[in-house]
Amino acid sequence: MATFAQRFGRAVRQLREARGLSQQQAAAKAAIDRAYYWKIEKGEANPSLDVIGRIMKMLKVTAGELFAESDRQ
Repeated sequence: MATFAQRFGRAVRQLREARGLSQQQAAAKAAIDRAYYWKIEKGEANPSLDVIGRIMKMLKVTAGELFAESDRQ
């Protein structure tokens, strides 16, 4: 069974790809180091609330939408 970090990362990746953004573009828009952003998508990092907020803003989703997508993963 996947960890929440892995499900969260898959949700972020799916939403990013749906918006046609590369990882590099998404990381730049969210003001997150590209290598750290990659780790988030791989489920290898536990981002802070501040970073999650920047990801939500970059993806233009609410916390509810992001976490609901994480639950579906």
